[in-house]
This record gives sequence, structure tokens and C-alpha cells, in this order.
Amino acid sequence: MPQLPLDRFKVLDLTRIRSGPTCVKQFADWGADVIKIEPPQDEAGYGNRDSSDFQNLHRNKRSLTLDLKTEEGQEVLGKLIDGADVLVENFRPGVKARLGLDWPTLHARNPRLVLGSISGFGQTGPYADRPGFDQVAQGMGGLMSITGLPGQGPVRVGVPIADLTAGLFCAMGLMMALLERERTGQGQWVQSSLLQAQIAMLDFQAARWLIDGEVPGQAGNDHPTAVPMGVYPTSDGLMNIAVNGARMWRDFCTVISRPDLVESPEYATPKARLANRAALNALLYDLTRTWTTRDLTEALLATGIPCGPINSIDAVFADPQVQHLPIVAEVDHPTRGRQRLVGQPIQIDGISPVMRSATPDCGQHTDEVLSELGYTSDQITALRNGGIA
Repeated sequence: MPQLPLDRFKVLDLTRIRSGPTCVKQFADWGADVIKIEPPQDEAGYGNRDSSDFQNLHRNKRSLTLDLKTEEGQEVLGKLIDGADVLVENFRPGVKARLGLDWPTLHARNPRLVLGSISGFGQTGPYADRPGFDQVAQGMGGLMSITGLPGQGPVRVGVPIADLTAGLFCAMGLMMALLERERTGQGQWVQSSLLQAQIAMLDFQAARWLIDGEVPGQAGNDHPTAVPMGVYPTSDGLMNIAVNGARMWRDFCTVISRPDLVESPEYATPKARLANRAALNALLYDLTRTWTTRDLTEALLATGIPCGPINSIDAVFADPQVQHLPIVAEVDHPTRGRQRLVGQPIQIDGISPVMRSATPDCGQHTDEVLSELGYTSDQITALRNGGIA
């Protein structure tokens, strides 16, 4: 097995649903020893293990079952914490305090431990104890107000973007904390929340309000501030075209055989094109419909104008560039056979993430992990018989 960048770290995964597992997946894929701690009964809320979603999220981990509500379960967890580098959780603040997973308690026990906490709305403040849910964060964080066609009403995006980005931001913070630990010898508490992550992902749309005092609205498939940039019809479908700057505008007009538009007062400048977007797009739709998607794509790319087809998911993975990139990973599952998973979008020269193992069965590694902690076979049997492990 090749060495991986994070293979010297032990990570305790007490997360569930999506934001936390997304965070932990970054460590698991890049070599960390991740121990997923689950209730012995595989309680509701931890997901359908047979689903493609669960199988994709939890690869490269070991599974330990443990009842954290018991004294014996807490004792096992304490031994794990003593030897861990990172613990990741997404409990509500009050719950983690009851389980002894609050920062002061953990830091006192293992000063080198780095704690990652993901919440819906933050660890403090008026909403700290509210349950978090991706679509709620999309709504409260403003994303739904700028997604969809003008006048359509709020629309959620097609992936749980708040969950995903909160997990990724937390993973980035944890890695920074591990780097800082190399200098100070001390762990730190890393926090992210769905609401903060969603607001951060508003990016320039948030800046339009914070700096310019402008409240963005829905722009549908059009870019909010640039024209022509959006979805355009062709004779056999739809495609995205992104014309940005004077040079691209001139070349675009040449490709569509309308060089007269370059100097037209209504369309000559970015400000004029934005003000007259509806009229310009209506004109362009009639022109792009005379092309096939492939022909117009090739003509525009020849001039350096970004564009491309709008693919269904199956078409995405049939694309030759996608097949060239190492974005699909494969792993052998003991009962499901060879599985294709969504790989890592990061490439490092000379290093590749390895799909070492498929998503484990609930408690698959309980005996193994307990043995590593020094428990005898009789003690492990007693813990199992007592419903603790």
C-alpha cells in the first residue's frame, strides 16, 4: 500500500447524515485511519447502508459500534480519544456537552486533539440549538432567493450545497489546525456551520449587497451581471455560452455572422448589453438555433470562447475528458462486487488517493479496534453481550 499524505493521523468520526461525513471523507481518502463510531443498533438517521449515497460517503473507514450513553461506552471512547489526532462531530451543542464531547472536556483529556464541529447555525448565538438541514440553510443563507427563473419564486439547487461546503470548509480548517499543532503542540477547536458555509458560497452575490448595497434577484440561466452568458438553444438542444470582454464579444459576433452588433449602441458595452439583455438574447436565440450544439461549440472554442453542452448525469460520465480525469474511483465490496464511486477532485503529483476499502458493515471492525485498545476477547464478548459494543 503506497504512503498517503494523511496516513499518520487517526480520526474519530462521530458524524452522520452528510456534512460531517463529507468532512471525514477527505481524511479517509488521503490515508488517515478513520474509525466511524456508530450505535450498536445502527439507529435511524445513520442512513440506508445499501444506498449508493451511503456507499459513496463512507468508504475507506473502519466501523466500531459503541453505546455512548453508557459508562462502559464512554470509557472505550475515552481510550480512543487518548490516541486520536482528530475528532469530528455534528451534534447540537447541548447534546455534545451531555456526551462529554465539548471542547473544554476533550482538550483537558488530550491537549493535542483537534476537534471539528459542524452545526446548522454555529456553536453560539440565538439559533445555536436549532437543528440544521441543508435546504433550510439554502433558504436562510440567501441562495434560494437568487436561484431559478425571474419571478418563479425560490428554488433550491440540485445538490445539498450547504452540507457539502460546510464539510469541506471544516476539513480545510482541521488540516490547518494540524499544521498549527506541529508548531505549538496543542490542538484547536475548528468550527463550521451550514449557514456560514452557504453565505460564504454566495461569493460575489453577497459582495453586491455588502459593497454596492444591491440586493441580487433571480436571473435564471443568465449570468447575473454579464451578457451574453447563459443557456442558448441550438437546433438539437441547449448549450452554455460565456462571452466575457470586448475581444470575445467581437469574435462571438463574427462567428454568428452579425459583426454589426459589435458597435451597435444597444450592445456595444457590457453595461449596454446588460440593460438590453432581453432584446439581445431574443435576437441571439434565433441565431444559435440555426447551429447544432456540436458545430457551434467547435466554432466558438476555435476563438477561445468558453462553451459546452448541458449534459445529463449519464452523459457526464460518458464524456471523453471526464473519462480521462481520475474522478471515478473503484473499490471492491465483499458482497456488492466492484463499485464505482465519486473520486477526489484534487490531484497531487506522485500521490493518488486510494480506495482501500468499501463502506464497512455496521460494527465490522469492532473487535479489531477494541483489541488494539487492549481489550481481551472475553472483555469484548462482555461488551457485545451487554449491548455496549
